[in-house]
Amino acid sequence: MSPRATFVLVSSLFCLGMYSYLGWRLISPAQLVGRWGALAWLTLALPFVIIPGAFMARSALKPGALLSALQWVAYVSLGALALVFSMVLLRDVLWWGLSGVDGVVAWITGGDERRLLPIDSERRGVMLSALNVGILGATTALTTYGFYEARRLPMVREVDVLVAGLHADLNGLRVVQLSDIHIGPTIKRPFLERVVEVVNGLDADLIAITGDLIDGHVDQLLEHVAPVQGLTSRHGVFFSTGNHEYYWDALAWIDAIGELGLTVLNNAHRVIERGEAKLLVAGVTDYSAGRHVPEHASDPHEALAGAPEVDFKLLLAHQPPSVFEAAKAGYDLQLSGHTHGGQFYPWHVVVGLAHPFVAGLHAFESMQIYVSCGTGYWGPPLRVGAPSEITVLTLKAS
Repeated sequence: MSPRATFVLVSSLFCLGMYSYLGWRLISPAQLVGRWGALAWLTLALPFVIIPGAFMARSALKPGALLSALQWVAYVSLGALALVFSMVLLRDVLWWGLSGVDGVVAWITGGDERRLLPIDSERRGVMLSALNVGILGATTALTTYGFYEARRLPMVREVDVLVAGLHADLNGLRVVQLSDIHIGPTIKRPFLERVVEVVNGLDADLIAITGDLIDGHVDQLLEHVAPVQGLTSRHGVFFSTGNHEYYWDALAWIDAIGELGLTVLNNAHRVIERGEAKLLVAGVTDYSAGRHVPEHASDPHEALAGAPEVDFKLLLAHQPPSVFEAAKAGYDLQLSGHTHGGQFYPWHVVVGLAHPFVAGLHAFESMQIYVSCGTGYWGPPLRVGAPSEITVLTLKAS
């Protein structure tokens, strides 16, 4: 069986299992009969049809209002489905846990008077139905709030980076970081134009874009990415690739982004002179780039090749795990993204298991790392507990 066929089979079985589980735990307790029961099961089935249909339509339909509307419905449905599934699963884990405690207590005491959950099935059904109504209400509220958070103009987050022994001419240097904008199905040119307008008002000494700028091919999205050529700072605009560039022909995007006036740093560096101080700005390809383009294997050491003695070394690396080699190479500060800060529940938990740092400023060995929650979003237009950001990092002598 081919990898594609295996993926389709596994995905189909997973979706069938999720559909059956949600129906069993959400619809069955309500004891809906006749047309109402059929309507409930049909409504639950809609996202499982729309979501894969929208992904297939992206390659089958020409860009237009129909495809755009289908993608919006699919991505919002995907977010809502993830929320309701995780809440039902959490509820059931707690429910079954309490049932187990009830069983142990009843066995020890020889009675049922201390049970945490109702004994008779009718009362349990009423309680379960009430919890289901609460879950559906919470899903609606979180989807609405998360949509607003995702679609609003990102907040400007000011971060002071304290550096021992910082050269006086680098004290107060302002680096504006953008990350994970994800221009694609639901994020277009108007969003990026507003971001550029905000950034150009932040008095940046340099601008760093740490990957995942896009989610599509150059011929589909170049006009929507074009506003980045309007970014201005004293010392330039620098770009390092993310994993999504490699999903959509990274070599073509590297050329296109360079033609828009950005300095693309693929395991390379530039040295900036500021007064009597020298600042090195390096960038590595995405942590996973070598799997897509072997000669693009990410290497913080190679990015320093031929570098002179400098006063501060800044690394742009899309994924936080680059920090392990960056520390060995002697960088002072790494700027990353990729995690989205979790973006919305339950991914906050999952991303923390996969990455050493999820969001914010952290110390690691003799260096520091800042992980942005991202300027845009990926997939569902939802953000809950991880607001999007345009980050202003100011170097300050400690």
